[in-house]
Amino acid sequence: MISLDKNPLSFFARLALFGALSLGLSLGLASCSEEKKEETKEVVRPVKIFEVSNAHGGQKLIYSGAVKARVETGLGFRVPGKIVARGVNVGDRVKAGDILARIDPTDYLLSARTAEANLAAAEKGVATADLANKRAQQLYEKNATAKSQSEQAALNYEQAVSSRDAAASALEQALNQVTYTELKSDRDGIVTAVSADTGAVVAAGAPVATVALDSEKEIQIAVPENDIAQFSTGKTVKASFWSDTALELEGRVREVSGSADPQSRTFAVRVSLPANDNIRLGMTATVETIPTNASGALSVPLAALAEQEGRKIVWTVDPQTSTVHAREITVSDFTTDGVNIAKGLANGDLVVVAGTQFMTENLKVKLPQNATAETGSTQAVR
Repeated sequence: MISLDKNPLSFFARLALFGALSLGLSLGLASCSEEKKEETKEVVRPVKIFEVSNAHGGQKLIYSGAVKARVETGLGFRVPGKIVARGVNVGDRVKAGDILARIDPTDYLLSARTAEANLAAAEKGVATADLANKRAQQLYEKNATAKSQSEQAALNYEQAVSSRDAAASALEQALNQVTYTELKSDRDGIVTAVSADTGAVVAAGAPVATVALDSEKEIQIAVPENDIAQFSTGKTVKASFWSDTALELEGRVREVSGSADPQSRTFAVRVSLPANDNIRLGMTATVETIPTNASGALSVPLAALAEQEGRKIVWTVDPQTSTVHAREITVSDFTTDGVNIAKGLANGDLVVVAGTQFMTENLKVKLPQNATAETGSTQAVR
């Protein structure tokens, strides 16, 4: 049996509370309905895209190096000794015949004097043997002596002549050694290094100064083994210089090392430069080249690659409708930079490179303001 509250105000208060709860429930159900309607709206996903281009297409390989002389030689004394004078410094220009340094000539002068004395004695020995030979010949002709004595006198004379010739050669050698105590430049050029100073005792042939020809200049760079195939003799490259950003020259690869440096595992490449008075030895230079792609494959980042029903695909973007479409492709090979595509794409195609797992056929996507925000044109600086 239902009993009513004797207080009428309490009854109406309860009735109002019940009405408020009903209204709130109705509003909540309406809100959920509206949210479901919003969820059924068309999904538009922002994407990151990539413009397809040839493998390495537009990519630049850049290497730093230094300007060197094509011909650079370390000059040293031809005889050992103690350096008593040095007449040049690094950066000095020298001409052929200029004296770069001297060593103490005392011992060599003494040797030359000894050789002169030996030659003088040998000359007297020849004169004495000549007189004895002539006298023996005369006595033999008069049958005063035996033939053996005449022959012995002739042999003594020939031996004296040989000794004189040897003494003359020894004197010439000693005089040459005296001249070797002066280190002279054999070419016009610039002193690029000094390896020994006054007071140092140097061995024969040890470099004392390095002289470089100032006529032909080139840039030497170090190229890692994964890029060395991009350099061949005769290839044209672009050379620029840190000291003068406006100066750009066309260089030509002159020499590619046949083996890698055992420490750095890089290959030395020399690039010849045209004559230019603004180029100085030792300047820091930059060599730039664009790699060649013999296979002609197209390249995309690895993130663009997807798989659908066992097939390799990429998601291409139609910029007119802002929709994505699956495109089956044939992979040529994988590189450190991405994937080379042999079939299925063309230059200029736009592919999705981020969020491929969320893509579906004809999905509406939001393109960046610049549809080619990321392209195959990148730079690799060495």
